[in-house]
Amino acid sequence: MTLFNNRWTKTLALALAVFVSAGVAQAETLEQRISEGESIRLGFSAAPPWAYAGNDGTAKGFVNGIAIDVLKRMGYTNVEPVLTNWSSLIPSLKAGRVDIVTGGMYIVKARCENMDFSDPIGAFGDTFVVPKGNPKNLETYQDLIDQNLTMVAPSGYNTLADARDAGVSKNSITEVPGTTEALAALRTGRTDAVPINVLEAKHAADLDDSFGISDPEAFVGRAKQVVGIGFRPEDSAFRAEFNKALKDYMGSDEMMATVTPDEYIKAFLPGELTTEDACKSN
Repeated sequence: MTLFNNRWTKTLALALAVFVSAGVAQAETLEQRISEGESIRLGFSAAPPWAYAGNDGTAKGFVNGIAIDVLKRMGYTNVEPVLTNWSSLIPSLKAGRVDIVTGGMYIVKARCENMDFSDPIGAFGDTFVVPKGNPKNLETYQDLIDQNLTMVAPSGYNTLADARDAGVSKNSITEVPGTTEALAALRTGRTDAVPINVLEAKHAADLDDSFGISDPEAFVGRAKQVVGIGFRPEDSAFRAEFNKALKDYMGSDEMMATVTPDEYIKAFLPGELTTEDACKSN
């Protein structure tokens, strides 16, 4: 009986040690990782010009560029790109597989409930990618409803919820892993439109002569939405330092030299818009 108790006690102690060890690992902050010589892992999906992997595997796109520049101002240069699906970005951050989300996310209430955002790095609107010439004259979600047409959007994109809120039936909406799959559906005639942000829409049309975009000024969806860089709540101190460095960086010559090649212009600067206000929006 004593032998059994001793074995049980040792087994319990080992289990508790493993549990505590796992808890400590999960609670490790970004500052602790950096102090241990670990890289800062930037999580993003293939969504040019916001964020994408270069031919050499490095982090490209203007959101990555902004993050890397600001981190450099803070004294950090050891960064590691982590390319994943759009829908996996927040789960990857929460699970500790990435340290910062640089995918180019609109700051909306549902996302603010799952991660913390930096101050805004830009303000953008949405539009449709359509076949060249926009033969069905699509400008709004209502046009899809009136003509009984279909749309495709990447999983996790705000345009999925926006379309449903506008009354587009679920049978007319297809959700796919990313923009590559969404644009492939449009290219092969399996859908009529891809509602995405203006920058991705313009980038797609510039790269593929078979695509065009609807008039962004005529598009009826959400108002211009601010975009931020995502952090875990336990990294609030690091995020505060990041925001401090970001404040002086926004709109600077250094910033514009970094972001201009990826189609970011000064008109996209967020001005007085705030993360706090954006987090109240759906």
